[in-house]
Amino acid sequence: MTAAPPDTVDQAEAEAIEVAIEAGRRLFAGEWRFVAGVATIDMMPPMQLPEIAFAGRSNVGKSSLINALTGRTALARTSITPGRTQQLNFFALGERLTLVDMPGYGHAAASKQEIARWSAVIDAYLKGRGTLMRACLLIDARHGLKDSDRDLMQRLDKAAVPYQAILTKADKPTAAALAACTAAVDAELRRHPAAHPELIITSSTSGLGIPALRAALAALAAPA
Repeated sequence: MTAAPPDTVDQAEAEAIEVAIEAGRRLFAGEWRFVAGVATIDMMPPMQLPEIAFAGRSNVGKSSLINALTGRTALARTSITPGRTQQLNFFALGERLTLVDMPGYGHAAASKQEIARWSAVIDAYLKGRGTLMRACLLIDARHGLKDSDRDLMQRLDKAAVPYQAILTKADKPTAAALAACTAAVDAELRRHPAAHPELIITSSTSGLGIPALRAALAALAAPA
């Protein structure tokens, strides 16, 4: 079999990327609706559409990223107060995909009892949700991985839940600091069996990485 010329391969890859990005744009531009806010295990909605869960330390920018992905300003509530999201919030996109905004971990404006309750709900969700296709682990590009992130990574590995690391707030650090953070996170992810090999760098403010993330998640959606 004769290999295709390099420029032909490059052009084909570029065209495939463009198609994937356009598919992601079209999908996320659809009509989103709030499905449920889950504070206890018995409140979980029925398992129907493929689900993508967004997890990360408190104030890492989960809600801002969800709003940027969907092109909405208030689909997911944003706050400068760590720990404001205190339940699993489910958002459905037609009959294609569900996004789940999870409570932040680490520093949070809540009691130890409340944090323990959230942790129990999160563990039950991660271990028993057959429609969960991928977890997006959000990491602040200014700070890199923390012990609380590593704890969740181990829980995801143990539960055999595929997860993809997403660097947030990439517009904040210097170029050199961002490169160092990216390299360190990438090296650590390679040691985790459930981690997706591609690290996506994003900024909800500038839009960096948003089309690529849409494309990656659109590939997991139910067929149109």
